[in-house]
Amino acid sequence: MTVVISEARDLRRAFGAFPTGVVAVAALGSRGPVGIAASSFTSVSLAPPIVSVNIARTSKTLPSLRQRRYWGVSVLAEGQEVLGRQLSLDADQRFAGVDWRATESGAVLLSGAAAAFTVRVDTFVSAGDHEIALLHVEDVQFNASASPLVFHASRFRQLGVARRAD
Repeated sequence: MTVVISEARDLRRAFGAFPTGVVAVAALGSRGPVGIAASSFTSVSLAPPIVSVNIARTSKTLPSLRQRRYWGVSVLAEGQEVLGRQLSLDADQRFAGVDWRATESGAVLLSGAAAAFTVRVDTFVSAGDHEIALLHVEDVQFNASASPLVFHASRFRQLGVARRAD
């Protein structure tokens, strides 16, 4: 059945049919970490290593992030659902009780992540009601034993049984 999209909520539901990972995008601000949760993180290029994340222009955190040259992008792992929700709270509550560390460059990385990227902000591209941040990967850490947290149909989920793709 094909549905004609007439309202933003219909479009949001259609986008929700595509499962994504969940990342924390964070940097060290003057009073501690600033950051957001995002499900629009993707790899762009291997050579040079570039990733992107989309941030709503209405985000109250975007201006603070734009002032920082380096960000941390932490791929949330299974079991970090509470953290994923916490990163959507008011800015002063997002990192309360969260185990994080800052790199020398000011990127903020969260403990327990499936992967963590230290990135240098390269450029912003305006796209509709969002800004696409293109980010050069400076360093990466990967936890092979952790499975990523998945966001699908407006809910956090876990990966199922792995099957071969051939």
